[in-house]
Amino acid sequence: MHPLLLIQTGEAPDALRTRFGGFADWFRAAMRVDPAQMRIVRVDAGEALPAPATVAAAVITGSAAMVTERAPWSEQTAGWIRDAMDVETPLFGVCYGHQLMAHALGGTAGWLPAGREIGTESITRLSSDGASGLRELPSSFPAQTTHRQSVLEPPPGAEVMARSQRDPHQLLRYAPNAMSSQFHPEFTPDFMRAYIEVRADTLCDEGLDPDALLAAVRETEAARLLLERFAHAALNRQRVAA
Repeated sequence: MHPLLLIQTGEAPDALRTRFGGFADWFRAAMRVDPAQMRIVRVDAGEALPAPATVAAAVITGSAAMVTERAPWSEQTAGWIRDAMDVETPLFGVCYGHQLMAHALGGTAGWLPAGREIGTESITRLSSDGASGLRELPSSFPAQTTHRQSVLEPPPGAEVMARSQRDPHQLLRYAPNAMSSQFHPEFTPDFMRAYIEVRADTLCDEGLDPDALLAAVRETEAARLLLERFAHAALNRQRVAA
């Protein structure tokens, strides 16, 4: 059986990793998959990606890097995404992964015009199409966010499936088995609070209120389930095919 590939594009801040583990731990827990079902590749550290046809699906993580920096490892990963789309490998991008997928497929990523989005935000579903994978999602649901860049222009043919007040492109679908979210389905409330606390001084400098953001953090199970369903659908699909 092919593994579920985690394309890791960065790592949690040291203070968070000491308390909660790293990105791979967060994603594995959110997807509720066995470690033996996953393969982790640190593309930001120069590790090579396997051929897209040799994995059941790929999930692309967030990063402190910016897609607009056009780092060589990032552009190489963008090329891999295009190859994966050609062979219909299921893909799910998160935050940096969301922006990288859009960039790779002909969209534009850049600085969010409304400024930093951080904390538990209300996400509004725009698509009612069951085929888009949103059938189980409520029309509005909370999700954890932390980003300064976003998708400014989706690729041609991409479907905008959800938005927040600050970001009109919170969830995109590029093909039946390829989507990405600006919000973080892998974040727990504890992770979100820790991110706000780590950035408290910067948030104050930007005119945001860390205490209010902390008080507003809540559970985001509907967002997490979107990622879990993607992972299990991909793994189950290859079991049926076998």
